[in-house]
Amino acid sequence: AVVSTQSTGGRAALMNIGQVAFYDQTKDTLLRMELIGDNTGGHFVCSFIAGTAATLITQPFDVVKTRVMQGSRYSGVVQCIVATAREGPRSFYKGFVPAWVRLAPQTILTWIILEKLRKWFPAA
Repeated sequence: AVVSTQSTGGRAALMNIGQVAFYDQTKDTLLRMELIGDNTGGHFVCSFIAGTAATLITQPFDVVKTRVMQGSRYSGVVQCIVATAREGPRSFYKGFVPAWVRLAPQTILTWIILEKLRKWFPAA
């Protein structure tokens, strides 16, 4: 249970990095380069990138966690990581598309709604 809690906490931290940091950095960079406007379309592009980054960052952790939780095939997390690595780097990204299909829309909606709220209720 401790390993599961630690891996879930680590995954959550990486998810936040993927969503928050990538959104803010992408928005700042693309605005400065004048590739997007500070509007719903621009927010969509940045949140799409952030959702994709978050999925790329967290998918290896999800794969390992799922494999460890499925049963007694592995004696622990380290053995699971080593066995998965032996299958090749792509093995850490099995199930990427379904994970992305779940996470990207949620990220897009979250950031578009947050940006609307920022516009409607500006900080004092």
